[in-house]
Amino acid sequence: MAKSLYETLEITDSASEAEIKKAYRKLARQYHPDVNKDKGAEDKFKEINSAYEILSDKEKKQQYDRHGDNMFGGQNFHDFSRSHGRGGQGDLDDILRQMFSGGGGGFGGNGGFGGFGGGFGGQQQQPNLDIETSVTIPFSVSILGGSHSVSVNGERFDIKIPAGVKSGEKMRVKGKGHAQGGRAGDLFLKITVAANPEYIREDDDLIKTFDVPLYAALFGEKISIKTLEKEIKLKVPSNTKNGQRFRVKEMGVMNRKTKVRGNLYLEANIVLPKVDELDADLVELMQEKLPKE
Repeated sequence: MAKSLYETLEITDSASEAEIKKAYRKLARQYHPDVNKDKGAEDKFKEINSAYEILSDKEKKQQYDRHGDNMFGGQNFHDFSRSHGRGGQGDLDDILRQMFSGGGGGFGGNGGFGGFGGGFGGQQQQPNLDIETSVTIPFSVSILGGSHSVSVNGERFDIKIPAGVKSGEKMRVKGKGHAQGGRAGDLFLKITVAANPEYIREDDDLIKTFDVPLYAALFGEKISIKTLEKEIKLKVPSNTKNGQRFRVKEMGVMNRKTKVRGNLYLEANIVLPKVDELDADLVELMQEKLPKE
């Protein structure tokens, strides 16, 4: 049985959860439109994100492992994503969500949430006017909060997302279900947070890797770093080690219970210069003076 989702992430179908995440992060960085300006890189990036969204979800992965590319009408995932992604990534996302979660309508949406928690189903009444479906929100919205457009039951509206939402949480939008006889059901949404190749979320903390030139690592320097909220200046001290972390207080995730934000941890990735691009005299001096152990 063909399983081209794994080929998209350049892994085998026996890859572990950690291997899937590692492969995704590597490819997402390689094809991110802000980094890769080659023609087709943006489409490849979207394809990688869609593949990871499926394979990183246990239920969706089990479903795909059972049926393979038969879920895409026998096409491999590359051809499927190209043929259904011409209208924009939103169109492909809608198709995949309906395919893997059974959700109805589109996703995206004015209405306020009735709250988090609880299960799907709402009030038990005959007929049941509630709608149950899923929605994927951007990573930045899950951290900072904001509005997100949703299209359900032929109606498009905005929903308010509170800061700190996690994948798997369930939200209710009052009065946005089916309407009949002067009554309207509620809309129950299961939240999925889109992955972001630049950040890892650990509870209320965020971790972001940033590049440090060798000069800054050796002698210290201020480095500009773009975060989800703003650009900050980080003073990197001399003798900074690869993987060394720097804490930026209260720039992590809002804990909705305690109303306290976590921290942002910036992890140094020391970028070594190419030897053949260095001054020849400097190379000779380094070969002579640098310790070999």
